[in-house]
Amino acid sequence: MVLSRKVPHADRAAQLAVNPMYAGIADVPIPRFDLPDGELPPGLAAQIVYDELMLDGNARLNLATFVSTWMEPEARVLLAETLDKNMVDRDEYPQTAELERRCVNIIAHLWNAPEEGDAIGTSTTGSSEAAMLGGLALKHRWRARRRAAGQPDDRPNLVMGANVQVCWEKFCRYFDVEPRLVPVARGRHHLTAHEAVRHCDERTIGVVGILGSTFDGSYEPIAEMATALDRLAADGGPDVPIHVDGASGGFVAPFLDPDTHWDFRVERVASINASGHKFGLVYPGVGWVVWRDAAALPDDLVFSVSYLGGAQSTFALTFSRPGAPIIAQYYNFLRLGRDGYRRVQQATRDVARRLADGIGELDQFTPLTRAEHIPVFAFRLADGITNYTVYDVSRALRSRGWLVPAYPFPPDLEDLHVLRIVVRNGFSSDLGGLLLEHLRDAVAECERQPAPLSIPDASFHH
Repeated sequence: MVLSRKVPHADRAAQLAVNPMYAGIADVPIPRFDLPDGELPPGLAAQIVYDELMLDGNARLNLATFVSTWMEPEARVLLAETLDKNMVDRDEYPQTAELERRCVNIIAHLWNAPEEGDAIGTSTTGSSEAAMLGGLALKHRWRARRRAAGQPDDRPNLVMGANVQVCWEKFCRYFDVEPRLVPVARGRHHLTAHEAVRHCDERTIGVVGILGSTFDGSYEPIAEMATALDRLAADGGPDVPIHVDGASGGFVAPFLDPDTHWDFRVERVASINASGHKFGLVYPGVGWVVWRDAAALPDDLVFSVSYLGGAQSTFALTFSRPGAPIIAQYYNFLRLGRDGYRRVQQATRDVARRLADGIGELDQFTPLTRAEHIPVFAFRLADGITNYTVYDVSRALRSRGWLVPAYPFPPDLEDLHVLRIVVRNGFSSDLGGLLLEHLRDAVAECERQPAPLSIPDASFHH
């Protein structure tokens, strides 16, 4: 979606000059911001698009994104051959719907949901939509409890750390919920149990715990939050459920940190979302949300539609959406199994930790995290460096093809500016060695500067 991009009237006539190689014809004028009057040969239309896309970066060198940039050839073929399947049309594509049902149950078992019939969950277009569905369920459950008790049901709030992904702020704004964003602080880069309880009151619909912060890769202490909330309820305070945003960690922790209690083994956890197209290892876009049981998902959020050929239940923010990524997710589950996922995630985290250690040995940087949890880590400039910034380092790396984001931490830690690296499947130790070599070169280049050259990049957002 393009926001606030205005095309001046004079530019509407702007044209692309296209001269196909060996075509033997003059340049073909192609309007940039309007439909051409006539048709183009398919090969020429495709070549124009290919030429434009050459200006994009190399996805494998993009260490900013959490989103999968590699799948096996068999998976790519499967995706291509199922692009026409519409996930919402379960009557027309019943087996695609069955694969979605299997995926939901596989994920529910992975997250230790109570085993009583089919799991309660759904696929989504990504973890952002999944998070919003989890938030809507929290809001409607809270509202139903308040109404049943004859209490006001206005001014709901949601407690979360200021380090949450922007989808939670969107949820609060779109669905009229007060966001209680708990600021971070020196030595505390995410929400703690103490701070979570301190911000709760009778209008709190839930607490969001992050399993894999986008700012530094760390897990928030979900079990500790639950224990603190248990005490709050036992002492006569509000009974506040937890939603776990496992967008990044939901497909890492079960395989690499099985003894960490964050999932449905924690009774106060009502719902969990995750991104299949992050460490679920699928191309975009697919996400998942699972509820503890049927009671955690209010009936008034589930709609029945019959105009696609048969009565079907649906709970989503979208209607038509592709079934291909869901099929690819099921392929990964079959292909890798528990051992395969464990092997892939361990290899990825090993590379991240070696790279973090290598960067930590450079005098110019101080690590914040070392990929202790998800294969993500952040680091800042060492004290005393004044002639360049993390933004200069990011710019110098970009000139070599690497995309390593630099950004400030959220309130009240905006003066902390860091670089962050996300290691994904397909990023090898060899590539890590090349990055470390190029980082040394970038630092040497920056050290020759008399003063900082780059300003904070306002285009980078979590």
